[in-house]
Amino acid sequence: ENRGLNPHIRDVARRVALEGFVALAPDFLSPLGGTPSDEDKARDMFAKLDAAQVAADGVATVAYLKSLKDGNGKVGAVGFCWGGGAVNQLAVHAPNLSAGVAYYGMQPKAEDAAKIKAPLLLHYAGLDSRTNAGIDAYRKALDAAHVEYKVYVYEGANHAFNNDTSAARYDKKAADLAWGRTVAFLKEKLA
Repeated sequence: ENRGLNPHIRDVARRVALEGFVALAPDFLSPLGGTPSDEDKARDMFAKLDAAQVAADGVATVAYLKSLKDGNGKVGAVGFCWGGGAVNQLAVHAPNLSAGVAYYGMQPKAEDAAKIKAPLLLHYAGLDSRTNAGIDAYRKALDAAHVEYKVYVYEGANHAFNNDTSAARYDKKAADLAWGRTVAFLKEKLA
């Protein structure tokens, strides 16, 4: 998310591992010194990242995970907020991605949807009008490109509804439903 590799994201990686997957949570702020303990500072650092370098780092991460001897060669990506947008971009730039799950992530340019090969699971918060403004165009672009995808909008939920460290935003019902769908999707696509 746009707070970097914080305790919440580390916990999500732990939960993914508990479901039987190899889990890796990259720190995309590494080129700027890594995620600081001050989450507001971390959020500000994201504006300084080079988008091409982030995409290249994501592609390299997929290649690394595909090469692991204990893996099966299939790689999925899950991201939240900024990371959700990063998953959408990764799907554009990594044709060998096996599955992508984006939680309230910004959508790529419509013309880039044709580059997506991975099936996508897209979770959106009903109250997140800024991110949701791009859903219809993204659906049309994915349909035109014949990309397999599923969109869920969690009515009444705020952006960051999955973040259980945020009392203001966390929505247990939406988070549990989305997480169950995420795990089922990953188990289906990465088996």
